[in-house]
Amino acid sequence: MRAVLAALALVLGLIATPAMAADAPNLAAGKAASASSFTDVYRAANVTDGDQSTYWESANDALPQWVQVDLGSVAAVNRLVLKLPSGWPGRTQTLTVQGSTDGASFATLVAPATYTFNPAATITLTGDARFLRLRITANTGWPAGQLSEFEVYGTAGPTPGTNLALGKTMAESSHNQTYVAANADDGNVQTYWEGGAYPNTLTVRLGGNADLTSIVLKLNPDPVWARRTQTLEVLGREESASAFTGLVAATTYTFDPAAGNTVTIPVNARVSDVQLRITANSGAPGGQVAEFEVYGKPVPPPQTADVVPATSWTPGNPAQGDTVTFSVAIRNQGTIATSGGAHGITLTLTDSSGNVVKTATGSVSGALAPGATSAAVNLGTWTAANGDYTLKTVLADDPAELPAQRANNTATQPLFVGRGAHLPYDMYEAEDATIGGGATRVGPNRTIGDLGGEASGRRAVTLGTTGSYVEFTTRASTNTLVTRFSVPDGNDSTSLNIYVDGTFLKPINLTSRYAWLYGPEASPNNSPGSGPPRHIYDEASVLLGTTVPKGSRIRLQKDPANGATYTIDFVDLEQATAAANPDPSRYAVPAGFSQQDVQNALDKARQDSSLAGVYLPTGDYQLSSKLQVYGRAVKIVGAGPWYTRFFAPSGQENTDVGFRTEASANGSTYAGFAVFGNYTSRIDGPGKVFDFSNVANTVIDNVWIEHFVCMFWGTNTDNTTIKNSRIRDTFADGINMTNGSTGNLVTNVEARSTGDDSFALFSAIDNNPGEQHDNVFENLTSLLTWRAAGVAVYGGYGNTFRNIYVADTLVYSGVTISSLDFGIPMNGFGASPPTTFDGITLVRDGGHFWGQQTFPAMWLFSASKVFQGIRVNNLDIVDPTYHGIMFQTNYVGGQPQNPVKDTVLTNVSISGAQRSGDAFDAKSGFAIWANELPEPGQGPAVGSATFNTLKLAGNATDIRNTTSTFTITVNP
Repeated sequence: MRAVLAALALVLGLIATPAMAADAPNLAAGKAASASSFTDVYRAANVTDGDQSTYWESANDALPQWVQVDLGSVAAVNRLVLKLPSGWPGRTQTLTVQGSTDGASFATLVAPATYTFNPAATITLTGDARFLRLRITANTGWPAGQLSEFEVYGTAGPTPGTNLALGKTMAESSHNQTYVAANADDGNVQTYWEGGAYPNTLTVRLGGNADLTSIVLKLNPDPVWARRTQTLEVLGREESASAFTGLVAATTYTFDPAAGNTVTIPVNARVSDVQLRITANSGAPGGQVAEFEVYGKPVPPPQTADVVPATSWTPGNPAQGDTVTFSVAIRNQGTIATSGGAHGITLTLTDSSGNVVKTATGSVSGALAPGATSAAVNLGTWTAANGDYTLKTVLADDPAELPAQRANNTATQPLFVGRGAHLPYDMYEAEDATIGGGATRVGPNRTIGDLGGEASGRRAVTLGTTGSYVEFTTRASTNTLVTRFSVPDGNDSTSLNIYVDGTFLKPINLTSRYAWLYGPEASPNNSPGSGPPRHIYDEASVLLGTTVPKGSRIRLQKDPANGATYTIDFVDLEQATAAANPDPSRYAVPAGFSQQDVQNALDKARQDSSLAGVYLPTGDYQLSSKLQVYGRAVKIVGAGPWYTRFFAPSGQENTDVGFRTEASANGSTYAGFAVFGNYTSRIDGPGKVFDFSNVANTVIDNVWIEHFVCMFWGTNTDNTTIKNSRIRDTFADGINMTNGSTGNLVTNVEARSTGDDSFALFSAIDNNPGEQHDNVFENLTSLLTWRAAGVAVYGGYGNTFRNIYVADTLVYSGVTISSLDFGIPMNGFGASPPTTFDGITLVRDGGHFWGQQTFPAMWLFSASKVFQGIRVNNLDIVDPTYHGIMFQTNYVGGQPQNPVKDTVLTNVSISGAQRSGDAFDAKSGFAIWANELPEPGQGPAVGSATFNTLKLAGNATDIRNTTSTFTITVNP
């Protein structure tokens, strides 16, 4: 044998195994066993013969291998004890636990993990199976799978039906430390709820009446949990009742690991809520429940109306001084029609101190059929002021509603003002506009490659038939239009017609050329059929040629000449004017619109000290490579991004155009123009419009960048200002500053659909050894990032991110705070001054990437460098895709790299973290999550974080922390 040191276990649930209680039934004893292979006399039958000195060994040097046991009938399994012969040197084996009821189709019961055998290991689990299989992929002691005893513990016979409580809302009278109520219905016996002062109550809300047959209460069946008794009463509440009544009188129950640490209590009642009232526990100072399971049959819901408000406002992300318009529609989610009278609506807007700043009333008349939604009612306007607000909408009770449904008549929503960029255009969402002619609304969902899932707000409008249209009523005068759209791949040249007040105006040209990627999520390509699609939207812009007055109707319509199917996400409308030459005597003007004409003007300004720079009049300028700026500081000023527009060659793709600036031109200004690229895929290296190194004191102002790899990449870039700009449809970062970049300001910039972090600081030192500090990123908006985060910071100190709005990231976090170095030399986070986030709004953010990894709205990842000095203030997370805030630690070789430390979050609100219902449902619904096992080969979060003033609402689970390695402290 090859003796090795025992490795640290990578997952919870692995512990040293005490002697088993004599009366614990091993369901596998003497049962048939089989394996994928065996060596010599070390056959599979040895694992169930009761003799620890005999063992199974697979074929050598041929991993992976498996061994399995047939229990003879389906059993509810809760624990496995795996043994090697006594006296063998310790070792680890990496294995997966699989189960099957028929021996043909196996499901994973325990994900791949590494276990230490000294000489045994215990695995706790929950599942029904007749056949249990261990799939072994690694063994540090021998190049084969090895096992002497495969013991299985649980209860003969399957779990009694469907657990009606799993994943449902839990309530508690109190909890001790981090042992919250949600732990009692997460399907994991390794987590548990523990009450505070007696009496404790633990309540599960089933969501509707059910005829109960039993409840099952579980503790962790591992023998380290000592035998204990608990005295408890079972109560219930029928859905139309207001109070709980007794179902089972107070009784003392015994919880014994030798019997699976499970108690079954027969219950015969029809209730919607089930409550435990615990008054004693011999093993702890409060009641304890690892799993609160409820069995029975759901009662069909009663016939009732059920009205709910749908409140919206425009603009969706208002700035101070904006006129905000409120509207409310009423939806009947019940099973019968509402009454036919007037349905009253009351809207109340309160500030963060609880002061009412606006009230409004209205009504909708007439009956609403089941599933129907009324037209939206305008409830007036409000002049926005900076701050955090709560919008409460209350509908009058409908006579056709049962009392239990009337709680749904009230809805509250957060509204934030003053976060994000404030640029001169106004966004109009297609799903909120008027549609007709066969147009259809799509979404909402969070599916990549789906027309709803990749849209702003996760909803859009499809124009699939001739005559279908979407129509917007203008809130201000406009002479421009931008639309975010999707057309099927292969439509390189198509158009959609624009109408104003019913009269045809002109078409807008659209193309699928810059959208539609396929294949591997980390490096998708342009080849259809190489994998599922993603990045299916693009944008197009057009000068209307006339001013369309406020209150007009602008329609996008599919006519016979429009040959594709069109999905419209939103439009931007803006009244644009061309800026004149600021001083004709001091600005050189190109003789034409070619690259050489512009370079000649730049050279003239460089050589003539009486000139301030170059003015670029209205026109379309053609670029074939980088313009060269050097020699001295110059100002490059255009007529505005709608009028001075640079274009990469239309007959090419992936052409590296833009500006190359040397340090000799420090202090230069770039303002008032657009640059449209021709990138169709990500190529790391070129494709950066502004690719600066060792440049300082530069200003980039009112610039529009589209179809590139990056807008700005700064290496050792100091005291640079990027402001009042728009970034669209890049294949990598919007703005990234690295290698000692200090003292920079990024302000009032909106990034849409970037293919990496929209705004990033990366404290790499591969090109410059300096620290990265004193950068300010403020008043930023990031929308629809299709790969990576809205905002990301990797190391550094004294950097500030404030007044930021991030919405609809498709696969990643809204904000990433990470000390991962990506294999590049890098500084970690400095302790002082801290890295500060202040005034952050994250809406519908998060996703899944890198295989099975799920990402939250805000991700705090302690990895290869020190993670410290983090301050997050005034953070609001709304409707995250999987979870609100996630703490995670990187592991290498089974060891955590760096803990989370000196991390404080103040005035945090998280709402709407709900179960996802997709393949990652078990990893979803957590407002705050200390991740216990992100993916194979990793381990639980390590360290601690403190929350001051934490507000949680409408989350499936408020705080999930099943680790022993991470501490979450919550202060009032």
